[in-house]
This record gives sequence, structure tokens and C-alpha cells, in this order.
Amino acid sequence: MYSTVYSCALCGMVSVLVQVEADVSPGLPCLELVGCLSSEAKEAKERVRVALKNAGIKLPPMRMTVNLSPADVRKEGTGFDLPIAAALLAAMGYFEKEELRDMLLLGELGLNGEVKSVRGVLPVVMEARRQGLHRCLVPKGNAAEGAVVPGIEVSGLAHILDLITYLRAGKDRRENILPSLHLSMEEIIRNSHGREGEDFADVFGQEAAKRAAEVSAAGFHHMLLIGPPGAGKTMIGSRMPGILPPVSEEEALEVSAVYSVAGLQDGKDGLMARRPFRSPHHTLSGYALAGGGRIPKPGEVSLAHRGILFLDELPEFRRETLDILRQPLEEKKIHISRVHGTFVYPADFILICAMNPCPCGYYPDSNRCTCSEQEVRRYLSRISGPVLDRMDICVEAANVGIREMQQKERGESSEAIQGRVMQARERQKIRFRETEYRFNSDIRSSDIPVYCRIGNKEMNMLEKVFDKGGLSARSYHRILKVARTIADLDGSEEIEELHLSEAVFYRMGVHKYWGK
Repeated sequence: MYSTVYSCALCGMVSVLVQVEADVSPGLPCLELVGCLSSEAKEAKERVRVALKNAGIKLPPMRMTVNLSPADVRKEGTGFDLPIAAALLAAMGYFEKEELRDMLLLGELGLNGEVKSVRGVLPVVMEARRQGLHRCLVPKGNAAEGAVVPGIEVSGLAHILDLITYLRAGKDRRENILPSLHLSMEEIIRNSHGREGEDFADVFGQEAAKRAAEVSAAGFHHMLLIGPPGAGKTMIGSRMPGILPPVSEEEALEVSAVYSVAGLQDGKDGLMARRPFRSPHHTLSGYALAGGGRIPKPGEVSLAHRGILFLDELPEFRRETLDILRQPLEEKKIHISRVHGTFVYPADFILICAMNPCPCGYYPDSNRCTCSEQEVRRYLSRISGPVLDRMDICVEAANVGIREMQQKERGESSEAIQGRVMQARERQKIRFRETEYRFNSDIRSSDIPVYCRIGNKEMNMLEKVFDKGGLSARSYHRILKVARTIADLDGSEEIEELHLSEAVFYRMGVHKYWGK
């Protein structure tokens, strides 16, 4: 007897609908799985066989063949256990095969029949909705993850017997057996807006660095903080998420899909309702940063999507690891090529870096710095020119004086800064409403004259700066984009000389240390 049920295969962030076909017929007793399977997927036949036995279901001594179609798409992971078991049960007559129509199943089976959580449920449920399916049966631990997708019924299974009971019941009783779970994205995001954790009000002094952080957040500009140990660079970087605007529903789904594919999704709410903040240690490998592995998973650049990637002690990272950032910083995505295909993961993040100016940390203070000129140059050269070129803002964080530390009044709160950032973001939203751009940092060089127009006085000032400082053409474009953001923060439609001066100041930090 023949039966079929739908499931999904993950190819990076893309879900491909898979038809799991089962045939039970007279012949030499065996269970064969075919259809371009990975080793984990091939092992499903033993998990399914033992899980059904321990659930009280004996497989007949017949020839059983299971095909996962299309056969030219590689099937990775353990999520095919449940649909394989369901297809076999339908072919054996435990329930009508028509009951599996318009339904998608996904889940790993334990040897006792338990349905275990798998990764990638969110993009799978989204693909099922796109394909016109009406219901998804997933592991109970992943039900909340899939329930945030509107327009499709999602139920969670705890055991293989739950599936049999559900499919054998009449359609009018099914909702009582396995009720559909519905979660509101809007409500989850709204409930997550409570301000928790670190606040900019705790940062004493460092007004220039805090202003640079505000500009960075408003225009999605990458930022480099340079200063001696204990100046507050890490404090500023770790407080950046608090001044970014709340995620939209579209952004929350994008970020949640990445974490779902990585197997890092929280099963409680089913949605990443806050912007991610990733701060990896400087010992991380290139694979951990970019993503990959035998079964490719998103790396840190993708886990920081729509949020912040904070690299503290930047020169301590391996140079070849840092150079991996060059492509995703420009393209907002990263390509992972493997024998079985090419996987594309999103990587649209703000890069915030912090570093000391020399090995001892006190250059150019000749009274405290113990490094030779050669040591300083060698230390700074660990960061390649192409990575530095992609830093829109470079600002120094000076030592904080004792008087600033003893002041009783707290500084400006993250909430106040966030208010200005959101107003600047709203101006960009209006400006780019009919384009592919979202932020000022996205503007291509060909469109700089359209969105970053300056007058004769401002052009004369820039010419003097470039003649004196020897800045590059890329620096020119980045200065104008940062100046556009500063003007947005001031509520100005025109880029004025004051805005350009501040943008030049943020660029001259790179020029001071590296001469670029």
C-alpha cells in the first residue's frame, strides 16, 4: 500500500518542500530509505523502527520503501523521522492516508517514541504556508516557534502515539486532542519593550564617544572606539542595543528564522523580539564568524543580523578572521560554498569595534606608554586597510577624570538617546520609501549626489580637508553619508558645514593612527 506526507528540507535559510513517499508490499522484509540522504537522515530507519516497536506498533515482515522527493535535493538532519513514521503508518493502514493531505510533519523520534525538537521549524512553517498547506505538526518544544506565523495551524506533538490518536479522531474532535497554538507577534514584541540591562546613563564622561554611538545607531554606521584600558569602550559598545529602535515584525521574523536554523531559538516565546547583540571572544575561528561546518549553520555575522556585532580587543583577532568581514559588510549577506551546494545567510548588522592604541594601551601618552614605535606599528597593522575603510566612524575614548567619576548626576539615559535615533530613522524611512535603501549607510556611491547634496561652502571645506589630510575617495563617500545622518539627527534637510565638520572629525581618527 502506498502513502505520502509532506515535510521540508533546509538548504541554508531556504526551505524546500519534500514529499515523503512510503510503499509497503510483499517481498523480502526490509526498510529502505532513498532520496539523497545525509548520514543523520539515513539513520532515521533505525530510530523509526525502534520508536514504533516501543510504542507498541510492530512493523510487518514486508518490503518497506521510503523515498524522499525531490531526489536531487540533499536531506540533512533528523527532522524526517516523524514524517517517515507517519507515511509508514498510513501505508500499513493505521489511519486513512487522506488524513495526511494538506499537512506538513517535522520532528526527530527518540527510541521511546518521544518527538524531540529540531532546528529550522520557523522557516519550514513559513514555506508550508507559501505552498498552501493548512496545518503543521511539529515537536512540542518547537510549537511556539512555528505558531508566530499567521495563516496556518500549528500543533505540537510530544509522542508518536499523539499523532496516531490525532489522525484517528474525527475532524470535529481533533482540536481538543491537539489544540492549535496561536501567538501574536505584535504582542510578543510589545511585551519585550521593557528596558532591561545596561543604560548609557551609567557611562560617566565620554560625551564624544556617546555622541558617536548615537550617530552610528541612527544611520546604521560601523564604528571603531580607540582608547586606553578602562576608558569605557566596552561599556559603550555593550549599551548600543538600548538605543536602537525596536524590531519590526518583519525584522523579528528574519532574525528568528536565522536563530531557528542555528538551533538557538528560545522555545518559550518563539520569536526574537529584541535586536541581537553578539560579542564573540577574540579566539573565534573563521568558521565560527562566517558560518559553515559539515552541516552549514549561521555564524556570528548572521546571528548579529539586524543587530550589533561587537568585537572587543579588535587587534587580538586573527587578521585572516577579520578579513572575512569584508564581503558581508558590503553585501549584507554571506555565501558558504560546500560540495552539496551554496548556502546564503543574511548578515546585515552594525559592526562596533573597540581596541587599545598599542600593546600597553597608552599610546601616544609618552609618560605612560612603554611601547616602541615599531611595536605600535606592528600592533596597528593587525587590522587590514580594507576593514578600516569600512569603518564609517572612528572616535577616541579618553581616560575619565576623578571629578567625572564622582559626579552625582547620571548622564543622559538610553531612552532619551533612542528617541532621537528613532526620529532620525523615521526621516530616512520617508526619504527612501520608494527605493531599496533603508539607512543612510546603504547609499551607493552613484546615489551620493542625490541624497547627500552639499553647497559650495561645504564643498570648499571638504576640498581643504582632503588636500591637507590625503583622504581616499571611499572616505569622501563615508563622510557624506555620516554627515547625512548627523543632519537627520538635527532635523535638517540640508547638510551644513557643522554636520560635515563632525563627520570629518569621526573619519580623522583612522587617519591619525593609520594615515588613511
